[in-house]
Amino acid sequence: MSGRLRRALADERGSTMPLIAGSAALALALILVVAAATSLAIERKRLATLADGAALAAAESFDADSLRVDAEGMPTVALDADRVEAAARRHLELAARAGGVEAVLVESSTPDGRSARVVLATRWRPPVAPALLPEGVELEVAATARSVLG
Repeated sequence: MSGRLRRALADERGSTMPLIAGSAALALALILVVAAATSLAIERKRLATLADGAALAAAESFDADSLRVDAEGMPTVALDADRVEAAARRHLELAARAGGVEAVLVESSTPDGRSARVVLATRWRPPVAPALLPEGVELEVAATARSVLG
């Protein structure tokens, strides 16, 4: 019996192949998931940058008639909600033409009349191996910018 056991233990042909194949499959899956996570992070950053630009454009959408002087003698502006929305939409259109992130304007407002708030949304899809990952993730980013004079 011990002779058979020795022969069985000495004959290891083919026993490492499944281990190598399994390790390679696990490594490939890990690489694909990390690549997708990186893509998601980059897409969120791009959307945040676009939202910052849209909010800044909206905050600078005032005209000369909206300039006021406050009690301390400092110039201030009064933003109009319609102008804020129009400026944010125009910024998104220009960015889309330039090949930027395709985003939807969810909200544009001027909460205090001096700052512009913009909320953008887009849908991220994994660049590779969609069978391993979710079909997509909704991203939503908000940005606020204020006009400062003087």
